[in-house]
Order: sequence, then structure tokens, then C-alpha cells
Amino acid sequence: MSGAAWQLAQLNVARLRAPLDHPDTRDFVGALDRINALADVAPGFVWRPIGDGDAAFDVIALADPLEVVNLSVWTDAERLATFAYRSAHTEIMRRRREWFAETEVYLVLWWVPAGHRPSVAEATARLDHLRTHGPSPEAFTFREPFPAPGAAAAAPILDDCPA
Repeated sequence: MSGAAWQLAQLNVARLRAPLDHPDTRDFVGALDRINALADVAPGFVWRPIGDGDAAFDVIALADPLEVVNLSVWTDAERLATFAYRSAHTEIMRRRREWFAETEVYLVLWWVPAGHRPSVAEATARLDHLRTHGPSPEAFTFREPFPAPGAAAAAPILDDCPA
């Protein structure tokens, strides 16, 4: 398969300091619709699970109600990184410590065949693989990326990415 036959899946998991309906998370929850709308029209965006309220939280529920996830598919790592770290999304990233507890590994990237929509189980397995084995073609980060199958070697996407 060529590089165009592959797309980049990403999962990030965060543990809230307070429940979604708590006053301390009001600004985060209030920004979700705006940030999701920004992602939906961002260059390179392909897919994210959407529930009735247009948020992944509507369709992705974890056993721990304080854990929230973001799962999406993008055309490539550069466009995902641009959205995550060089768009209006960065204002949310700057404030993440207000809403989320620290965690060592919270983001995983991996290549999927174009058109594939990863499940939460698949995504969390990739995160577990990264936590256990470190970056590899099966699960990697922006700092230590791997190319799509059959593509040339990948260089770090952004030197200033937190993960």
C-alpha cells in the first residue's frame, strides 16, 4: 500500500481532576463544541466518533467516569500536529493542567488502512503497547514517529510537542 492508502489514528486519554459536570471543568466542557467544530474542518481531518451531543464522550464511555478519551483519524501526522499544537486548540492545551491529572503516556499514534475506523479497544491496546514497549511502528508519538507502511523514514513532527 502507498502512503495515501494509510491514515493516522490517534488516541489521547486524560484523567479529569473533577467530573465533567463540576464547576472546575466548566471551561473545558464549554470549549468542546468549538474545538470539535474546528477539528472537523481542519486540513487533514478524516473522522472522529460522534454522539448525539457531537462529542466523543457521548459514544465513548470508559469504566472510570473521570477518564476521557479523544479518538480520531487524520490524513497524516503533520496535519494532526498542526491542529493540535498550532491552532486555536493550543489554548486548551495550555490549560490542560487545570483540568487533567498528570500522566506519563497519554497519547498514541498508529497507522491504519484508509477507511478503517478504530475502536476504543483497538486504540487502548495501542496505548498499552506504547506504554509497555516504547515507540514502534505499532504505536508511536510525535517525538518518535514511524512512517506509514511502505513509506520513507519519518522525522520528528514537531520539536515542541509535549508527547
